[in-house]
Amino acid sequence: MTVKDLEVLFDYGYWANKQLFGALSQLSAEQFTQPVAGSYGSVRNTMVHILSAEWGWLDRCGGTRRGAALEASDYPTVASLVERWQQVEGYVREFLSTLRDEDLDRTVEFAIGGDPKKTMRVGQLLHHAANHAVHHRGQVALLPPAPRPRARELRHPVVPPADPPKLGTHLSAAVTGIP
Repeated sequence: MTVKDLEVLFDYGYWANKQLFGALSQLSAEQFTQPVAGSYGSVRNTMVHILSAEWGWLDRCGGTRRGAALEASDYPTVASLVERWQQVEGYVREFLSTLRDEDLDRTVEFAIGGDPKKTMRVGQLLHHAANHAVHHRGQVALLPPAPRPRARELRHPVVPPADPPKLGTHLSAAVTGIP
């Protein structure tokens, strides 16, 4: 895993977020917050969980401090969530731009809630953060009343770079299974 690999993963994630935000913007505030079975209880709650976790992992790695976990009730509309997400995306991109590949091997000690302390490398934590978001975006896309983007809309228009990252040149196929 290199810094470039992480940048590609997060680039894909932010592209996918924008596709999902477009679909979610069709929801009323009531639909966005209505209780649904599965995941975190509503489309809004699941999306806030994704954002809060991403910011939390960034904080643990030495990026912009998050403080306490984000509260879903602070985001009554899709627009309010998107505004915060754009801010956090900026924090992540800035942090990644300061890293060198060797920084990814630095270990970080952390605890979540009352769990025992754990130690992981920065690269592992950031990789987990990117994959965590993929997992929950998939859940949101399946939750009623979320409008479902068509599979083709979730294809990432990756242009193969001159020196392809180790992950491959068509990341969407690797992440989504869509060729």
